[in-house]
Amino acid sequence: MDFSVFNHILLPYIIAMFLAINMGGSGTGPAFSVAYGAGLIRQNLIPGLFGIMVFLGAIVAGKNTSMTLGNDILPKEMMNFSLVSIILLSVSLSLLFANITGIPQSTSQSTILAITAPALYLNKLNTDKLLYDILPTWFILPLISFFVCFLIGKYIYNPIRKRGYLMNPKTHSHPILTVLVVGMSLYVAFSIGANNVANAAGPIASMTMNELDINNTEANFKIIMILSTLIVAPNFGIGSSVFGRKIMQNTGKEIILFGKIEAIIIAFVTASLLLIASVTKGVPTSLVQLNVGAILGIGVAKLGAKNIFRKTEVNKFFIVWLIAPIISFSISILLTWMADINGWL
Repeated sequence: MDFSVFNHILLPYIIAMFLAINMGGSGTGPAFSVAYGAGLIRQNLIPGLFGIMVFLGAIVAGKNTSMTLGNDILPKEMMNFSLVSIILLSVSLSLLFANITGIPQSTSQSTILAITAPALYLNKLNTDKLLYDILPTWFILPLISFFVCFLIGKYIYNPIRKRGYLMNPKTHSHPILTVLVVGMSLYVAFSIGANNVANAAGPIASMTMNELDINNTEANFKIIMILSTLIVAPNFGIGSSVFGRKIMQNTGKEIILFGKIEAIIIAFVTASLLLIASVTKGVPTSLVQLNVGAILGIGVAKLGAKNIFRKTEVNKFFIVWLIAPIISFSISILLTWMADINGWL
């Protein structure tokens, strides 16, 4: 057996694991901030639970998103050792920047832009997928998240609250409510697995097929994707352990304005939208942006627009959301150019 090929593809897998660690840190906040902030779950349990649910989400519902990232933006046959290493390293560095700042970042947007850079450079970009599926989803889903939570807050939650049904301390300490909060945290982690694991697993699955010269069939891709997921997904738990505490504290500052019931609404809406995007269109999208859209929606319904924007650090979030994908794109296109002039492509 020629082990040189396996040594050749080892580096992208190591980078993919590093990326998964960073994604795990970024995703922990939206998933477990409420349960952690409310003291419903111990911090040392969160990485393990998060990692398990991410893994299940990736295996059960992550196939379509992996297909998009492994084949639908840059053709599968172009996903070689050099380009996949460039893509994953670019995303990893941009996400590391976001994790150091303590702000949960859209891994999916950074990944799409990291793939778009070499696709543009090599004139191989699938513009139909990008313009008609991915970009509209990025704009529409956060708006849907905002308006759904705003309508729930204004026409369902607020009338119930004003009648005093939610003011009873026994309501907020009821065991069913505690179970629902923790259950929603697990549901969010599952949705993250369905969408975000593909950011690493999709490109390395395509690269593995190319480097090992495996027949390009959908069945073979599924097998390689599952094997790639088995390697990538567990590292989300490691990332949660390394970066999760700081990010949960930052996200918790935003969600602390809300009680458990509002948190359940926010988690259910955002996780459901992310899961729908993964299963139906296979579009990598941003949970943290859906999450903030939901927070703003129910917050505006409850406190008014001026109060919610004054009491949250949304402007800081928006700045990092813009910077990190731009960093990812810039690093990716620079490394692609360097690889091209050195004959590595």
